[in-house]
Amino acid sequence: MATISSFQDLECWKAGRAFRLFIRECTMSFPQEEKYSLTSQIIRSSRSVCDNLAEGFGRYHYQENTQFCRQARGSLNEAFNQCITALDEGYIDENKFKEAEKLFDKTLALINGYINYLQRAKVELKTG
Repeated sequence: MATISSFQDLECWKAGRAFRLFIRECTMSFPQEEKYSLTSQIIRSSRSVCDNLAEGFGRYHYQENTQFCRQARGSLNEAFNQCITALDEGYIDENKFKEAEKLFDKTLALINGYINYLQRAKVELKTG
């Protein structure tokens, strides 16, 4: 197992980054009238995923880290819901949506796995 010395080493952060970059690419084709609404909102929520994972990692406390991971998971779900909106509005096609869904599913699974790891580590520290 690789040593985790930075939030950048976290697989969930890497997946969140890939999701964010994909979202940014998709928004390039959104209509100009969405610049200050859906475009801004989906970019901010997708950025929030990695922001929260990084902040939680920097807290050096299992419970605080877990809470920031849960916020990252919430932001991920928010951004994916905005992908559904983009699909419904015709801003992305079904293929782009399916790609977003795959990135969402992977990121969600990795965040959930990291949360489970943090919870186990917290228990082990207490019983340890």
